[in-house]
Amino acid sequence: MNRPGPDSPDQSANKDDDAVWLDLVARLESMPSSALDEAPTAETAGSDSGTETGTGTGPQDVPGRSSSRSFQDFDPLGLSKRGAAEESGGSGAAGPRDYDVDDENGFVPEEPPSLAGTEPLTMLAWLGAVGGPLALLFTAMFWRSAPLLAVMGILATFLASVVYLIMRLPQEKDENDDGARV
Repeated sequence: MNRPGPDSPDQSANKDDDAVWLDLVARLESMPSSALDEAPTAETAGSDSGTETGTGTGPQDVPGRSSSRSFQDFDPLGLSKRGAAEESGGSGAAGPRDYDVDDENGFVPEEPPSLAGTEPLTMLAWLGAVGGPLALLFTAMFWRSAPLLAVMGILATFLASVVYLIMRLPQEKDENDDGARV
């Protein structure tokens, strides 16, 4: 196997990545552990952006940091600043959670029909279509020495149930149906 030389272009990219990684580790090790739990405040957000490029000061050097911050104050994406800009008349993008739910005119689905009025043959077909694969699974797990006739009977029941349900589907499309209802 041929290994690339130490001066190949691939190795120089790795050296840059290693330097960035070592710089990041050094900055994180120099921070006190409480600074990792704190999020930047709105006043220090502009001055804290220099830490990402490695040209600014560390977060522990930023004045105005509160030492007692709660979990609710943690906002790494800056979403609270965007909400404050919208309240003050700024032009922030509205997201899906920025709207109130209107429960008065909301969608209320109709009650599904009762299974008591279902045609018995259709109910048996559904039981065979759903119960057939389950019966085969349980037979394979718990009754390993099942006779071939029992397995073939379960398979035939499943196939007959599926064919019956397919044949019961409507043959013509209703022209007045726009597809909005299931």
